[in-house]
Amino acid sequence: MRTSRRTFTTALASLAAAGSLAACGRSSGGSKRLRLGFVPSWSDGLSMTHLLKTQLEKAGYQIKLTDLSEAGPLYAGLSQGAVDLYPSAWPDITHKDYMDKYRKYIEDLGAYYDSAKLCWSVPDYSSMASIEDIKPHASQIDNRIVGIEPGSGLVKVSEEKVIPAYGLQDMKFLTSSTASMLTELKKAVDAKQEIVVTLWHPFWANTTFNMRDLEDPKGAFGKGEGLHFLGREGFAQEYPEVASWLGSIKMDEATYGSLEDLVVNTYGEGKEDEAAIAWSQKYPQYDFKKS
Repeated sequence: MRTSRRTFTTALASLAAAGSLAACGRSSGGSKRLRLGFVPSWSDGLSMTHLLKTQLEKAGYQIKLTDLSEAGPLYAGLSQGAVDLYPSAWPDITHKDYMDKYRKYIEDLGAYYDSAKLCWSVPDYSSMASIEDIKPHASQIDNRIVGIEPGSGLVKVSEEKVIPAYGLQDMKFLTSSTASMLTELKKAVDAKQEIVVTLWHPFWANTTFNMRDLEDPKGAFGKGEGLHFLGREGFAQEYPEVASWLGSIKMDEATYGSLEDLVVNTYGEGKEDEAAIAWSQKYPQYDFKKS
């Protein structure tokens, strides 16, 4: 069961307190207790966390999930030893500030997906093809762009780079949550209305809602990046088999998308473990014992 959602400040304080006791909680050579931190509203983290959880539990590990609403506390928690693993991090670009700050105390255990990217998107019926088309269509989208969590890297790059690059400071940039964005998107798609939302790859909504990325001729979003498994300092030495398995996991968008679709759409909230187990039966090559 997930822990209750906490604010950034409270979560950071909680993890910091846990970190002060982390050394006492670690046992040398053979501990089978692992703490996984993730942001459940970001479905890549949700999906990969439950895949790792079910595989490791099958191998006899005791897994504790720490459910947070921001990425920042996870990087802080890793650096302080309060979290053992962050199953789907974006350290190359989206979370670069966090990674740069805590890099010395975090181990990069490998990227399972190497074509992740942030974007602004529209439904495929939209007449907009580029971010440059937003201004001329401002009235059709109620002069607004629908974002996600205000503390996310996607919102940060949107506010600091994309909006200034395209002169969209007069637009309303709405930030609330991924769930709220998806609600607005579904409403618009059902009514065949124009809408611009912040999205990313890989993400199930791209296929479900037949979305099209807006071209970014100014390169404001930068290049693509990898989705990484991050561990606390010393993780690979203490858990060599787990580290080796994580480093061997490589997925393309279709393979990853099949996992995310089962977790988010087919099984849904509260049945993430069941979804991960069902997916593993179809893709046994990703089993922990067969890595």
